[in-house]
Amino acid sequence: MRTRSSMLSTVSFAGARASGPLKAKFIWVVVVLIALATSEALAGNTIPNTPAGHTLQAWLDAFNSGDRMRIESYVRRMDPSQTADGMLVFRKDTGGFDLLSIDRSEPLHILFRVKEKDSTTIALGDLLVRDGKPPTVKSFGLRALPPGASPVVVTLDSALRARVIDGIADDLKQFYVDTGVASRMIDALLDKEAAGGYADLSDGYLFAARLTSDLRDISHDRHLAVSFSPFKMPSRGMPTAQDTERMRQQLERSNCAFDKLEILPDDIGYVKFDAFMPPAICAPTVEAAMGFIAHADAIIFDLRDNGGGDPFMVALIASYLFGQPTHLNDIYDRSGNSTTQYWTLPYLTGARLPTQPVYILTSKRTFSGAEEFCYDLQTRKRAVIVGETTGGGAHLVAPHVVADYFVVGVPFARAVNPITHTDWEGRGIQPDVSVPAANALETAVQLATRQLQAAVNGSQVRSGR
Repeated sequence: MRTRSSMLSTVSFAGARASGPLKAKFIWVVVVLIALATSEALAGNTIPNTPAGHTLQAWLDAFNSGDRMRIESYVRRMDPSQTADGMLVFRKDTGGFDLLSIDRSEPLHILFRVKEKDSTTIALGDLLVRDGKPPTVKSFGLRALPPGASPVVVTLDSALRARVIDGIADDLKQFYVDTGVASRMIDALLDKEAAGGYADLSDGYLFAARLTSDLRDISHDRHLAVSFSPFKMPSRGMPTAQDTERMRQQLERSNCAFDKLEILPDDIGYVKFDAFMPPAICAPTVEAAMGFIAHADAIIFDLRDNGGGDPFMVALIASYLFGQPTHLNDIYDRSGNSTTQYWTLPYLTGARLPTQPVYILTSKRTFSGAEEFCYDLQTRKRAVIVGETTGGGAHLVAPHVVADYFVVGVPFARAVNPITHTDWEGRGIQPDVSVPAANALETAVQLATRQLQAAVNGSQVRSGR
């Protein structure tokens, strides 16, 4: 979801996409609001002459310009994980950003604060870059600072590092979906700690990034991540009523991540949305979107910038595309040793579209719940996937606070397709028609047009015309 609600952090922290600030990573089931604050006093707003500073300046200049060509140049040169479309939508929703302060600066790492031009919201940024000409973004987090948050100076010493590692080990042992992989990760972390492998890290952000990298080197699980917050975090795992209300307001402002609806030539319906948001809030938006394309002769869903979301929303949207009850997906939860089935819904407020040809556009950024939508329809032969192989994340993830200032997102469940009896973890969804993501829409339109024309010709032959 690429909007003001990108300031929402979720259980995915880094996931496939936490390298960028422009899309909230709603990764299945549990969505939490985690506010990050900086640990040092405001230090002025002069951007330093460092690789990280140059990258921050380039991002601000491109983003605030609202100019597609400048944004595309920035994405191409410095942060290919982003998209110009995503940045433009976020720019529209925020009005751009004013830089308030540089809170901490190192050559390849910078912490800063910005204010939305169109609101009083203050966001905290954490930018880590790779050195080069130009430098390129390694990770970029941007999250809203809730009113009343009180940053503190966190001293990252050996005792705190040990508490963090022990807490992560306990959570992995108790919750991680694959017990064998969990054991290997725990052993590796403890061995590295014993060998002094983390002794050089006094910065919480860099410690969290190192832990994430080490865990993924073993698990290859892009949902698994560690995040640092320099103020004491509540131990609760679920959002408060205030958190939920704030999320509701943000989702309504962002139109629940629905970016574009069009009727293309030849009555082809086009729907672009960038996250599967909770149906409790966003079902009316889905009803309106599907109503808009209800009379289309073919449908294209654009998920090239979709990072995932709520499996109940996946089932809701898929329900419009089947005329009969259909078993879509199962989710196995290790902690409860239980399996939940997901079927199409028996009742919808809008009309179903069970016969229209369906095409889904994908990219390497398509991830998690968006991949489930693709896999559910692909295995049922209900859609043609056009584009690139997707990111490869089939786990559900939930947050656990460790040592007050760190959160580990632990994948606790996995998808089990009722037809293949497996999932897409680590492999991604293979497109039926493989083309670069930039060419996927044009290709899908051509395929849909040919299919519709072939149907017309076949009908004419059968009628004797």
